[in-house]
Amino acid sequence: MNGRAERLGVVAIGRNEGERLHRCLTSVVGRGHPVVYVDSGSSDSSREYARSLGVHVVELDTEVPFTAARARNAGFDCLVREHPDVDAVQFLDGDCEVVEGWLDRGLQALVIEPTTAVVSGRRRERYPHASVYNLLVDMEWDTPIGQVDACHGDAMMRRHAFESVGGFNPSLIAGEEPELCVRLRTQGWAILRIDAEMTLHDAAMTRFGQFWKRSQRAGHAFAEGAWIHGAGPYRHCVRSVLSTGVWALALPGTILAFAPVTRGASVLGGGLYALLGWRIFSRKRRAGYDRFPAAAYAAAVVVAKFAEAQGMLGFVVQRLLGRRSTLIEYKGPTPQAS
Repeated sequence: MNGRAERLGVVAIGRNEGERLHRCLTSVVGRGHPVVYVDSGSSDSSREYARSLGVHVVELDTEVPFTAARARNAGFDCLVREHPDVDAVQFLDGDCEVVEGWLDRGLQALVIEPTTAVVSGRRRERYPHASVYNLLVDMEWDTPIGQVDACHGDAMMRRHAFESVGGFNPSLIAGEEPELCVRLRTQGWAILRIDAEMTLHDAAMTRFGQFWKRSQRAGHAFAEGAWIHGAGPYRHCVRSVLSTGVWALALPGTILAFAPVTRGASVLGGGLYALLGWRIFSRKRRAGYDRFPAAAYAAAVVVAKFAEAQGMLGFVVQRLLGRRSTLIEYKGPTPQAS
């Protein structure tokens, strides 16, 4: 692979993203890279807007269940078919926009590090102070620099590496990026996060119900990830499954089971949740966060355990019934730009 800019392509995916998609596409159009937009059954004018910018649009068959993994694979296939000389792809969610300079930084990292399959940078929330939930998302994405285990939906990938593992698993409704990274790491590829601004994300979370659904989706991803790769060398998602199982299922179950014989004294075990929250709070304070963000994040992690447990149990039930899981969406469309 070499560093010629024209050998980089962009694949954006979305559904009813409205103004978010406008910001997404305008951040990558006109920079000399081919852009493909994959639409998953939008009812707004997303497809028309993309075409007006000269973007190649792929419309997914509505008869087949939508997943982000399926959309990204379709976009990749279209990109390399139309531009066979592309050897690196920037995947981009339709609710994100690329920060100026990132495409060059990411491509440079792939050129310098030939064993790196995926490179990503700092994903930030566009409106972190619009709601406490947006702030929590922004903090969640403040992850370490260097070689990491996984990436988000916004990431630059080496074409050869992506093709060598067969792309994303299209059946996954969540957690498809970490699952892909497990397969890449198994083949000896590295996943790299560099100290560079990458994208601005618009979570648009203003209600507790959205936070709960997002956490539920994470729990589903934990369970399915452990089901697929939990026995492998990386024990993918096993720790997350065990953590959620202990805090949201085992501990409350034990408290309730022993309540009669302890005359209610077992409820004191609930103090362990305060201990968990304090540990998370202290860790965030050491990372440089103020008291309120650190406290909010700690409380959110504890509450999210129960939503994650719901997602995990939902996966198990669907698996036992032999049914395909359906998308767990936490946000709706945004208004169209004028």
